[in-house]
Amino acid sequence: MMTQRINRFLAENRPETPCLVVDLDVIAEAYDLLRWYLPLASVYYAVKANPAPQIVAMLERKGANFDVASRGEIELCLTNGVAADRLSFGNTIKKEKDIVFAHQAGLRLFAFDSAPELDKLARAAPGARVFCRILVTCDGAEWPLSRKFGCAPDMAVGLLRRARDLGLDPYGVSFHVGSQQTDLGQWDGAIGAAARMFSLLAEADIELRMVNIGGGFPAHYRGDVPAIDGYAHAVMVAVTRHFGNQLPEIIAEPGRSLVGDAGIIQSEVVLISEKGGGDHRRWVYLDVGKFNGLAETMDESIKYRIATPG
Repeated sequence: MMTQRINRFLAENRPETPCLVVDLDVIAEAYDLLRWYLPLASVYYAVKANPAPQIVAMLERKGANFDVASRGEIELCLTNGVAADRLSFGNTIKKEKDIVFAHQAGLRLFAFDSAPELDKLARAAPGARVFCRILVTCDGAEWPLSRKFGCAPDMAVGLLRRARDLGLDPYGVSFHVGSQQTDLGQWDGAIGAAARMFSLLAEADIELRMVNIGGGFPAHYRGDVPAIDGYAHAVMVAVTRHFGNQLPEIIAEPGRSLVGDAGIIQSEVVLISEKGGGDHRRWVYLDVGKFNGLAETMDESIKYRIATPG
């Protein structure tokens, strides 16, 4: 999104293209709105959405927590003043040496979705709080995340039992309904699945305490999407419906919804050409490509708004 501050920066500095310019005030406002409409949730910013140190430092000052996916992101957060107990190692596929580093640095919250990962955590982070990511449907998401991460809920029940046997603290359940999710109803089914796991594990004398609802809240690109208050209301209704007055700790991991509307990529058209042979389509070549800033446009999964001068 082009803001007055971004427009002024571009006019005064005329940076070389391609360049990404972000307005920190827009991110701060998006964070404040989420906290206002979803007060029951602890917000863990998904650092991978934009790991710029300035963003991390600003959100740290506002009291945010952080979802980190790598040693590099952990070091970035620690360098910018984030306390280790405000970090969640949410990647379910981690190098054991990185788990050791994280645990020694003071992180105590780790994700997993398989027995081998659980074994690594038991060796490298003894006594840590662990949460299992489950598979849920991602209908309505422009960038589904339905198979690569997570496991079936019945498998997750067994894994959380095993976590206790390994000396870990089976803390909760996480899921992700898909990035740029436009169907508000998706959180109800996922939260319901989490609630059923709470009940099943209670029968084994395991008291889960946390539900991580992931991200999925959308940015405003080309089409209309519901406002954040609509998503927050859907989450609140689902949590109350499935958990009643026994509410667990809720964690949300917004990424795109905080930073996606906060900036623009300025690019230059390098060439416009045709191929001939009866093909009259114009080929437009930019100085930014799929693998240099536009990875999410592959297969037109994410459709960015395009604006030209004048």
